Amino acid sequence: MRLIIAEKPSLARAIADALPGNAQRQDGAIVCGDTTVTWCLGHLLEQAAPEAYDPADKQWRLDRLPIVPSTWQLAPRPKARGQLAVIRKLIKQAKEVIHAGDPDREGQLLVQEVIEHMKYRGPVQRLLISDLNRPAVSRALTTLRSNAEFQPLYQAAQARARADWLYGINLTRAWTLTGRQAGHDGVLSVGRVQTPVLGLIVRRDNAIRDFVPHPFYPLWVDLQVAQGQLRAWWVPKEHQPLDEQGRLIDRAPADALAAQLPGATGELTQLEQQEKRQAPPLPYSLSALQVDAARRHGLSAQVVLDICQRLYEQHKLITYPRSDCRYLPEDHLSLAQRSLSGACQNDDTLRQWLDGADFSLRSKAWNDKQVGAHHAIAPTGKPADLSQLSATEGQVFRLIVRNVMAQFYRPLRTFEVKAEFTLLKEAFRARGLSILDPGWKPLFTTREDTPPLPPLTQGEACQALGAGVEEKETRPPEPFTDASLIKAMMNIGRYVDDPAVRRTLRDTDGLGTEATRAGIIETLVQRGYLIRKQKALRATRLGTALIAALPSAVSTPERTALWEQRLRAIAEQQDDAYAFQQALLEDLRSLLTHSDAGKLKHSLQTAKGEAGGVAKRTSQTGKRYVRRKSPGGRKKTTTKN
Repeated sequence: MRLIIAEKPSLARAIADALPGNAQRQDGAIVCGDTTVTWCLGHLLEQAAPEAYDPADKQWRLDRLPIVPSTWQLAPRPKARGQLAVIRKLIKQAKEVIHAGDPDREGQLLVQEVIEHMKYRGPVQRLLISDLNRPAVSRALTTLRSNAEFQPLYQAAQARARADWLYGINLTRAWTLTGRQAGHDGVLSVGRVQTPVLGLIVRRDNAIRDFVPHPFYPLWVDLQVAQGQLRAWWVPKEHQPLDEQGRLIDRAPADALAAQLPGATGELTQLEQQEKRQAPPLPYSLSALQVDAARRHGLSAQVVLDICQRLYEQHKLITYPRSDCRYLPEDHLSLAQRSLSGACQNDDTLRQWLDGADFSLRSKAWNDKQVGAHHAIAPTGKPADLSQLSATEGQVFRLIVRNVMAQFYRPLRTFEVKAEFTLLKEAFRARGLSILDPGWKPLFTTREDTPPLPPLTQGEACQALGAGVEEKETRPPEPFTDASLIKAMMNIGRYVDDPAVRRTLRDTDGLGTEATRAGIIETLVQRGYLIRKQKALRATRLGTALIAALPSAVSTPERTALWEQRLRAIAEQQDDAYAFQQALLEDLRSLLTHSDAGKLKHSLQTAKGEAGGVAKRTSQTGKRYVRRKSPGGRKKTTTKN
């Protein structure tokens, strides 16, 4: 008997549907001739608890830390025993086993750890499926590979699981016990990804809280030129009182110049004109989709992930969603017109986009060299009955189809003009943008952010019609939202101070993975470290206090991002899992010496989390500024005297 072990029931059903013969369902399995398909239910096994290694560690004690198993053990998850019994019975009868976990690091671990836990020693092959449609599954069944090829991937996943256990168990126990000494009754959870994510939010909240606005004074002038009018902005000289961004912070010079400008003449002294071509945005990875869905439709990262899983498993409308790739295989190009036509059948908006597509075009999205274990999220081609989808499912599905459809639209062509005028020996700049060919742009927005300028000629004369000075205030950083936090986790190098580390992190996956980022955010909310205020994610008093009490190395991104880099190196056979663990243990022992009840108690007493709202800020001019929302939903700053 040939046994196929899938990662989840939906994948098992898709495999069984693609096998020859009549499928017969059994308890926990599907029999198709001489092949039986069974499944896991996510992780059936988990790292054993500390007391499994030594009963003395059931009680939490500082003098027992760090806890380091000498021989690692796995234990069945409480709800998994029944399915494990099914797999155990079937694997004893199998002459050949096929590993059908998802095509990524965790998928490799999830099924292989079950096979090894059952002590199966026969041949194991690997089935890689990223699309649940029958033709795709049938093709995958004809291209099985040896599971031995994926052993480095398994070792990296196993190293990650063990390292997370060591880090989380030991630091959580240390700071929870320290918290008790400081008067906090509850678990203080610390994790190698969740804590740096919390640290990002706490530091952003602190920057908002401590921000002191100051006024600045941009000066505009309306100019008459040969073929029309335009507005230009003064460029103050370096001897003027300027802030770090070159903005004028003393109104007097601006008022004096504005009074002299009406009627003044000058000329166009610098002119840059350039035609630009912009390729369409690439198809989505999961994180990129979560960012766009949050911005456009206000959906949380977890909601988007849940929707994608339903579109993939239940509706079979999209390919594997937990992808970190934004490129598609080259052999999918010939199938794209058919799959997009199927996806667009039952929706007026999608059909309209389809009518405008030119399938003779080829964008840079079709690139085998950029595709790893996964390719970008794409429609499968199954006709979508949007009346059977929820409103949010329809919104996410349209986004996925749109970004693939955009690959068959012309590039956006624009004509950009930058002009500098000289009047009264002062420089004034204007910028304009004309759209020569909208290309893919109408699929995304019809808004034009920068209006065009009238036709201009180098050296032509101009005359000032009027001028004015605006009073503006600098604004604090925006609080994190699901969209901006996911983007920060993807591009974590931007939040690292060390230039060498930032360069190292430029090409890594950042904090977390495509599959875990949404769950990390929700875990922080559930544990009381974060709250959602409208769309914003703010740290609570407890979350703020924990970050203040922890060593900065635990709450900053450098360590965990470099972890991910080493795990990738293990998967690529460029690093060693044992060496990685030994380095972690050395680091862990050092961190444990920093648990300090006095510091934690002080942090809990002084933390001012954002649960109660945004604090009022006083500007340098003595006014109080309160962040509000206008009736139209746009944030604005109002003053109270």
